[in-house]
Amino acid sequence: MRHTPQALSEELNQPFSVTEDQIRFFQLNGYIKIKNVLSVELIRYMNEVITEEVDKLNIQTISIEERDTYGKAFLQIMNIWTKSERVKEIVFSKRIAQIASELMKVNGVRMYHDQALFKEPGGGFTPWHADQYYWPVSTEKTVTAWIPLQKTDLELGPLEFSAQSQTLEEGRTLKISDDSEAMIQKKLTLNDFTKVVEPFDIGEISFHMGWVFHRAGPNTTDHMRKVMTIIYMDKDMTLMDPKNDNQIADWEAWCPGARVGEVIDSSLNPVLYERVG
Repeated sequence: MRHTPQALSEELNQPFSVTEDQIRFFQLNGYIKIKNVLSVELIRYMNEVITEEVDKLNIQTISIEERDTYGKAFLQIMNIWTKSERVKEIVFSKRIAQIASELMKVNGVRMYHDQALFKEPGGGFTPWHADQYYWPVSTEKTVTAWIPLQKTDLELGPLEFSAQSQTLEEGRTLKISDDSEAMIQKKLTLNDFTKVVEPFDIGEISFHMGWVFHRAGPNTTDHMRKVMTIIYMDKDMTLMDPKNDNQIADWEAWCPGARVGEVIDSSLNPVLYERVG
């Protein structure tokens, strides 16, 4: 088995300085983009390792033209950390988990699940949605790290955020679809939320709350937009009685054996960072 080069392994687990201003920005706006979290060398290594696993695990055979809006948005491969030790080392990065913990102002974070989101050449837009619609968790202490594996210009379809939209309750019952795109866009416009869409540099990562509304544009280039995501939750998160069928499915897939009202402490939800002292 190939191993992660020592210098890159050390980088994955070295502390990162998160400022009070960054924490305040995240708490207010529901998202933040942070530059230079990871080195160019590490991103290139992650691109190689994760792409290799996505190529192995991808079972999509239907052409883009024949898929629905969700299917056109991206290839989605989940919990790759359970299939590859090298991906596991990346996903278990203490550096990224520490940033997530500090932004949420919690004492530590657990894994919810990881997922690669590869937007193919000619891939469609990702509709407006809030991730936490899918998650049977009891509080809002969740965050997704969105890690581009290349420089991501607007033509590739970077993540777009609706700043402060985590305060909007309308639209929270909508799964990703054409309806969510139209209805949430209307609500965000009526409530005058600011849409933020910017390119991502190599090594720049975004973090967004589970209830902040976000989307992504189409990939109008002739090469793949590769992104790895890691979803974190407060280490003391308890399981909520599911409110929809998607939350039931997530419970079974990502929190096996967890019980309603108890801390989500299954074999798939290890603590990835815990503050000492």
